Amino acid sequence: MPHTKSAKKRLRQSQKRRLRNRATKKAVKTQVKKVLAAAKTGNLDEMRKELNTAAKKLDKAAAKRVIHPNLAARKKSQLAKAMHQKIGAAKAKPAT
Repeated sequence: MPHTKSAKKRLRQSQKRRLRNRATKKAVKTQVKKVLAAAKTGNLDEMRKELNTAAKKLDKAAAKRVIHPNLAARKKSQLAKAMHQKIGAAKAKPAT
């Protein structure tokens, strides 16, 4: 336990930040799962909407350094790749 007044304040601040960071990380993970769930259903419009929201949340979390910027870029890339594969599969399917 902290003894000095400044150490006690730092503890309070770090606890607040920890809770805020955990909430942000949870929101990002939930949004990524929504994108993947929309991909499984095959609804491209819903997936596109969820992907935009996920990208926005990832960018905000990276800007606040809650997550590493490279992690945000990697996740956005993976989700975009998944969406493009679904779009390609949807276009190829009616042609055959």
